[in-house]
Amino acid sequence: MQSTMQDVPLTVTRILAHGSTVHANAHVTTWTGEGAPRRRSFAEVGARATRLAHALRALGVREGDPVGTLMWNNADHVEAYLTVPSMGAVLHTLNLRLPPEQLAWIVRHAADRVVIVNGSLLPLLAPLLPHLDCVEHVVVSGPGDLSALEGCRPQVHAYDELIAGSPAESYDWPELDERQAAALCYTSGTTGDPKGVVYSHRSIYLHAMEVNAAASFGLKPGETCLPVVPMFHVNAWGLPHAAFMAGTSLLMPDRFLQPAPLAEMIESERPTVTAGVPTIWQGLLAELDAKPRDVSSLRTVVSGGSACPPSLMKAFEERHGLTLVQAWGMTETSPLGTVAHPPPGLGAEEAWPYRITQGRMPVSVEARLIGPGGETLPWDGRSAGELEVRGPWIAGAYHGGADGEPQRPEDKFSEDGWLRTGDVGTITADGFLTLTDRAKDVIKSGGEWISSVELENHLMAHPQVAEAAVVAVPDEKWGERPLAAVVLKDGSSVGYEGLRAFLSERIARWQLPERWALVPAVPKTSVGKFDKKVLRRQYADGELVVTTLG
Repeated sequence: MQSTMQDVPLTVTRILAHGSTVHANAHVTTWTGEGAPRRRSFAEVGARATRLAHALRALGVREGDPVGTLMWNNADHVEAYLTVPSMGAVLHTLNLRLPPEQLAWIVRHAADRVVIVNGSLLPLLAPLLPHLDCVEHVVVSGPGDLSALEGCRPQVHAYDELIAGSPAESYDWPELDERQAAALCYTSGTTGDPKGVVYSHRSIYLHAMEVNAAASFGLKPGETCLPVVPMFHVNAWGLPHAAFMAGTSLLMPDRFLQPAPLAEMIESERPTVTAGVPTIWQGLLAELDAKPRDVSSLRTVVSGGSACPPSLMKAFEERHGLTLVQAWGMTETSPLGTVAHPPPGLGAEEAWPYRITQGRMPVSVEARLIGPGGETLPWDGRSAGELEVRGPWIAGAYHGGADGEPQRPEDKFSEDGWLRTGDVGTITADGFLTLTDRAKDVIKSGGEWISSVELENHLMAHPQVAEAAVVAVPDEKWGERPLAAVVLKDGSSVGYEGLRAFLSERIARWQLPERWALVPAVPKTSVGKFDKKVLRRQYADGELVVTTLG
């Protein structure tokens, strides 16, 4: 028997059409830092998307062409998110925090023909343009010093002028195959060159549906979502597409991602859902502790990108009444892989052990644990192995460049096509994932494993510790031992012995670090994660002042 259902493509075009009509009165608000925020209804976004599509087509953008965006979180960027894939081109979000040479490499590898850039970021883009032969047009959104582009080879256009001069009538959106490329995002390249992940229309559509599910983030009409996660980071975790699908208004922080303006916009604009990395929430917590604001509108604060310290979750809940929900994912998983909602019907104490896990996979994400010998391990909450996943929004290869074939390196993909995440952890019988470390960050000491994440979480639970990162360093006797790099809060008087004593009440004695270093800040990657490779290099080069305890 065959299905009698219609085969209708799942495309970003459908999300654009639905959001701009059915949810026409929802809006995108862009924070300006001073003065009134800029507001744009979903209907206006749809109309401007039509004009932008005509403009990009006039610039020569055709189906399959990548269009780069070097932009903050704002309404113009949302328009590009929807327009570029809907016209059959490929949205390529550029990480504005990468080193210039790496950013240039990514633009060349993707072969971006057009780059849309916020005017405030022209000083970053302008020096790169002489090295970007593929770029033919630069479209500047918002105010900026255009003199920085004088004499550059690509043609320069002002975003608002460009779309104002484009036809206002409807655009002939093409009928697209749901499996064709819609968006491109590169990993942060912490080891080797960044790797491009190409998302399909189908994967974005299905991922947006899952983001909107009650078991995930539960976006719905009448609410407002604040994506603090940058729009260059894994499609802002799918939130712009999901919000446009659900009719959830968007509050876009633009470049104002610092704790004080975030607190101000939350109090002023009353968002209900927000999402960002733990370092963002650590900064916001300190801001709210120092200068309390009314942030009671938030029903859900999603923390992802790296493990959220349980002490941070407790502090937000006890001092400000906010619930942090932990989620796990990566560029290769679009990124939603798990969300830590406890089973229903539990009290606060009973729910806590579930909340501090990475959570459960949605139905579309399959997971397995692989042991050191290649064996598949049971879901028993004890057996630890490398996490592998597969599903309709999970990468099966990396972009091979403008003229290359997709790449499937053996260290990233199994023979049967599963993604090797590089994360080590356990899974309970009812599907709750606990990640104990990155495979490359596990400390192998005397034949036993020490979790750097566990040590970090315990250290950051100390009331006088602002941040802490733990890395493996060579040891003649044990092979590797933990080095704890600690950032103390202002006015702190605790010493290394005090921190070690604090740890000794929480972990086995043999896991206690002997090597300690005070640092002004833990190095971070372009997306706000602890950059442990920098700490390891600093230790190897003698740049850290290390104290060894007996």
